[in-house]
Amino acid sequence: MSKLERTTKETTIVAEVRVGKGPSDVVIDDRFLEHMVQTLARYASLEIEMKATGDLRHHLVEDVAIVLGQALKEEIPEGIARFGSGLIPMDEALAQAAIDVGGRPYYVGKLPSKLYTHFLHSFATNLGATLHVKVLRGTDRHHMIEAAIKATGVALRQALAERDEVFSTKGAVHQERLD
Repeated sequence: MSKLERTTKETTIVAEVRVGKGPSDVVIDDRFLEHMVQTLARYASLEIEMKATGDLRHHLVEDVAIVLGQALKEEIPEGIARFGSGLIPMDEALAQAAIDVGGRPYYVGKLPSKLYTHFLHSFATNLGATLHVKVLRGTDRHHMIEAAIKATGVALRQALAERDEVFSTKGAVHQERLD
């Protein structure tokens, strides 16, 4: 399990992330953010233990996404499916996500909340993933955001499924910092 702590003047976040089904224990000052992290954990089959506090909602949402992405990046095994996609209905809302966890950070998508668009962008960038998210329809902002998080989770669960080989024409990419 990858454990990270991020402390700034604005936020304090301690998180452990593991690929695999198990209980999550998420406590965040912002209840909706807490709900979204728990939702992502469930749909992506991740075990997440997190405690997060912060001064402003924007700082908290951004830093939680950064820590989640960085912690999960450390847990990705070599032999995985790499790609995944999900299409999730939630009442009147419908959202779609596609992900590649092959180490090329990029985000495309717009949610009905700039804050949660920023959450997914920060998460994908720090995970080193290409993530495309589209809300296809909806009227309730909560449902649209939650459907997008669920679709991202389903896509992520598929991408992290273990395989016998590296799913890339390049094979495994090994990179290390030479200081």
